This record gives sequence, structure tokens and C-alpha cells, in this order.
Amino acid sequence: MRIVVGADHAGFELKQQLAEYIRSLGHFITDVGTDSTAAVDYPDFAVKLAREIIERRSERGVLICGSGVGASVAANKIRGIRAGLCHDSYSAHQGVEHDDMNVLVLGSRVIGVELAKELVRNFIGASFTHEERHQRRLNKVLAIEAANTAASVGEAK
Repeated sequence: MRIVVGADHAGFELKQQLAEYIRSLGHFITDVGTDSTAAVDYPDFAVKLAREIIERRSERGVLICGSGVGASVAANKIRGIRAGLCHDSYSAHQGVEHDDMNVLVLGSRVIGVELAKELVRNFIGASFTHEERHQRRLNKVLAIEAANTAASVGEAK
């Protein structure tokens, strides 16, 4: 699977560790930054990560900031992105299975490396079920998205 990873300064170190871990599982990584712990703005990296998914260069993404909240808010403004902030194993796989989540958001100041690896493994290993009830609900989410003005990739500067 092609996975894009991105983080702000607070998530940089965890991003580096998770990128190596994901590679060790046999997946291809695209790293959209940041490349250091120097202060940057998380929305910039949410857009870069989203672009990789929207343009189909990556199938899923892992986005990291300090709490995960800001990155999740920013990513969910982008049409076609379904980002979930997860700090437990169940949500990491259930978000994909029931909601077709395509971005896992993590808070580097909230969870440790080993839990983050477990969450990534559950996220990557899960598939959308396409069960009627889940598809019906996803279709409603997609209709909400289509009816509202969400920032498209490239509009955020």
C-alpha cells in the first residue's frame, strides 16, 4: 500500500519513527514533511498530505501534530478526506471499516511510539466493509460534503 505521512514540528519525531515502521511492514512511504522540529503550521502539512491522496499518489495517510486535534480539523476541511483522530486500537480500524477513513491522525504528545505503531497497523490492515448500512452512511457524508463549500486542495495557502 502507498502511505503518505506528514507532521508539524510537534509530530516530526513520531513521523520519522512511524515512516520507518510502515516501511518495515512492506509499504511504500511518501513523506511530505516537516523535516525538522523547527516550528511550522500544521494546516500546511494537512494540505500536502491530502493532495497525495486526492491525486491518488497515496491510498491512505498518517498525519501527526501535538494533540492531533488541529491536524484533524484542517484535514477534514479538504474535499475527499475523511480523517479520524484515533488514540485507541478499535477506532483506528473501525474508522476504516465503517466510515472509509483515509487519514489516521495522531497526537504525538498524547500517545507513545508503541501505541502509535499499533494504531497504524490496525489502520493499514483494515478495509471498508461496503455493508449496506455503512455504505448508506458514507453516502450521506459524501452528500454533505458535496452540498457544502469545503476547501479544495490548493486553495489553502
